[in-house]
Parts: sequence; C-alpha cells; structure tokens
Amino acid sequence: MKWYLKVLTKNYANFEGRARRQEYWMFVLFQILILVGLSLFSGLVEEIMDLDILGILLLIYFGGTLIPWLALNVRRLHDIGKSGTYFFINFVPIIGRIWYIVLVASNGDYGPNKYGLDPKVEYFEDEINQIGEQQDY
Repeated sequence: MKWYLKVLTKNYANFEGRARRQEYWMFVLFQILILVGLSLFSGLVEEIMDLDILGILLLIYFGGTLIPWLALNVRRLHDIGKSGTYFFINFVPIIGRIWYIVLVASNGDYGPNKYGLDPKVEYFEDEINQIGEQQDY
C-alpha cells in the first residue's frame, strides 16, 4: 500500500527521475484491487437501489489517478534508460502492448543513468559536499 500512496502523494505529477519495478507493479496491483472493489460496490448498489453507478465511479477514479499513472509509466521507462515517449508503443495493436509489458518488466539500469540515480541503491553522500559539482549521469 505504501507504494500506491507514494505514487499518489509524493510523486503525483512527477515525470522526472526513475521508478523501480516494485513501485510500478504494486501500483498496478492496487489499481486492479480498487477496480474490483468499485465493481463489487457498484453491483451491490445496483442490486439494492436499482441504480447503475459504475460508470460514474470509474470516471471519478480514473480522473483522479490518470496523471500519477502516466507519471509512473514515464518514470518506469526512465529506469530502463528509455524516453517517456516509449509509452506510445501501447497504441500499436497487440504487439505494442506485449512489447510495453516486456519493457516495464525489465530490470532497470544499474547505477545512475541520464534520468537520475538508481532507486535501488541508497546514496549516503553528504549533499553539502556536492554543491557546485557537476553530476554526470
């Protein structure tokens, strides 16, 4: 749950940096669980009150999570050294979606790359000592 909340709060519209595989797949897992929960709730409300609210609930939920979801996808692509524009590969029928799943399931670049530091590695250097130094990624 902490990964899901991290995407929604700390990195809501952060298209910079990198995202680990764990962050990506935990967000996807919670997205699926919430969608199943919304569907069950909508079915219950429809059964009791004869009111179909699934479309409204999905619109509200997707409206609130669209930007963080896009930002997470871009950061995940950055982790494997790809530009965020690789997201558009999803629009190629069948093979594009398969290729995209392979990309986001790939292990990220070890160490820093041009998009930032490796999120798996803890960096304990003193930030004050780095002032004025050029960072090479």
